[in-house]
Amino acid sequence: MNAPFKTPPADLPLWDLSDLYTGKADPRLAADTDAARALVDQMNGLSGQLVAARAEPALLGERLDRAIGLYEQAADRLGALGAYAFLEASTRRDDAESQAFEADVRQTLTEVSTPTVWLTLEINQLEDAEIEAALDAHPAAARWRPWLRRVRLMKPHELSAELETFIAEQMPISSQWPRLFDETLADLRIEAGRDTLTLSEALNGLSDPKAARRKAVAEGLTTALKGETRTLALVLNTVAAEKALEDRKRGFKRPADSRHLANEVDGEAVDAMVEAVTAAYPRLSHRYYAAKARAMGQKTLNHWDRNAPLTTKAPRGFDWSEGRSIVLDSFSDLGPEFAERADTFFDRRWIDARPRAGKQSGAYAHPVTADRHPYVFLNWMGERRDVLTLAHELGHGVHQTLAAEAGSLLADTPLTLAETASIFAEGLTFDRLLATAPESERQGLLAGRIEDGLNTVVRQIAFHRFETRFHDARAKGEVGAGRIGEIWLEEMGASLGPAVILNDGYEHWWAYVSHFVHSPFYVYAYAFGDLLVAALMETRRKDPDGFTPLYRDLLAAGGAHPYDVALQPFGLDPRDPAFWTIGLGRLERLVEAFEETL
Repeated sequence: MNAPFKTPPADLPLWDLSDLYTGKADPRLAADTDAARALVDQMNGLSGQLVAARAEPALLGERLDRAIGLYEQAADRLGALGAYAFLEASTRRDDAESQAFEADVRQTLTEVSTPTVWLTLEINQLEDAEIEAALDAHPAAARWRPWLRRVRLMKPHELSAELETFIAEQMPISSQWPRLFDETLADLRIEAGRDTLTLSEALNGLSDPKAARRKAVAEGLTTALKGETRTLALVLNTVAAEKALEDRKRGFKRPADSRHLANEVDGEAVDAMVEAVTAAYPRLSHRYYAAKARAMGQKTLNHWDRNAPLTTKAPRGFDWSEGRSIVLDSFSDLGPEFAERADTFFDRRWIDARPRAGKQSGAYAHPVTADRHPYVFLNWMGERRDVLTLAHELGHGVHQTLAAEAGSLLADTPLTLAETASIFAEGLTFDRLLATAPESERQGLLAGRIEDGLNTVVRQIAFHRFETRFHDARAKGEVGAGRIGEIWLEEMGASLGPAVILNDGYEHWWAYVSHFVHSPFYVYAYAFGDLLVAALMETRRKDPDGFTPLYRDLLAAGGAHPYDVALQPFGLDPRDPAFWTIGLGRLERLVEAFEETL
């Protein structure tokens, strides 16, 4: 294959969800729902019994162990139900029955799980000393210490049992806004010349080697997004307003504070990272895009040329088996266990890679629960970027299988560490691509790697700044689509620099970024993870053999440790401002290497 395919081959894998359920009529769906209800009923029999035992450490430890254990077992049953509904619906966003099924399952999960809100509330009525004494007196309960640590973080922000119950019951209704967002984008059809494209196909078309094709796709996407901007702006405003209301009730002072708490990271540390990246815009993105324009014989780049190939020659394409081999070989550089775990996803059909109508855009790895295996979702178009995306999502998948050994509650990893394995795997795969590429491809590979780095660090921080400004504006009243577009242009323009022209219509392109709706303030985790991984890769370079067991322990620990504690074995301190300069310096050196090829 000499170029990425326009029509994906029919033999690209579809996943097999029968490990979860065989279909919407599978009797195991009802059986797992009933089992979860029974577990919740058992757990609820302990309501009030934790506080009642606060003066008896051994008894309190026993009751904590039992209550949390039942909570995890119920969560495993419910998690499987929710995962199946989401996975099935994500490939059928144009199918009303699948979307209704997902909504109905979400409603059932809420009905079953809402009565458990007492558990964390009652735990947080206890004093730290009482909990520690209980864990010491009943050693079996000590395994829950990391989960209890995270529960205790929320103590200052908890509401009454009635309000917590109301919020839980309201969640399925609130989730209809992300559903509307997903269905709107799934129905989007982009006219580009004689072609009618889905969103995934259009985004892929922005890296077409032909400038005229990129322009046609970009203009078609602008037209399509513009037609939906009013609806998508309403969705974004509503999601932000609901979040602001809950934040006020909980006492969070800034829109991102609840995300920081969930990530177990200080807001000041995130602010320091954002400031460091923003200050680096001129020597990273501004410098690179100016150099890329020169490489393409131009003074400036249109925004649709940002990720364009450097030449009109069709870029190297990769078929599925080739991509699989490259990624597995890269994983084996860390050790055979990593490659073996990744290979399982291929052999057991845990991957859905075939683009098709109705399938949502993007990529993800869904962990399901600790007693069920993860699934990987992507849209394979045969490009180098797809090889790296496959590595990225399999990195998540391997991380999830390693952490699953700790159980669902302890395997849950804060976002500050959740992107570590994925970005690390992507870096290993790029290093292999660069090492095996002929000299004629080196400039293009360097450009691709720099662009990936800029998209992960600079672009995500620009997204974060956009989100912050939008949420701040929304606190004063509804923000119209026009104003949203203005904020978008200002932040994107600042990050891209004077060498990139933001052509007419680009003000609508905020509308396809799903994280703004599904997971407000998630995006900075990508930059955090990328810069963290850069520091880890520098550590590995000094001692590859000594690095691997420490790295495996890091992944297997899941959410057992805050990010700063988790990195201590590597001699890294993310609280030191110099920590962030390691990754920024690594990216700057790549820009310098690219300039040397001009």
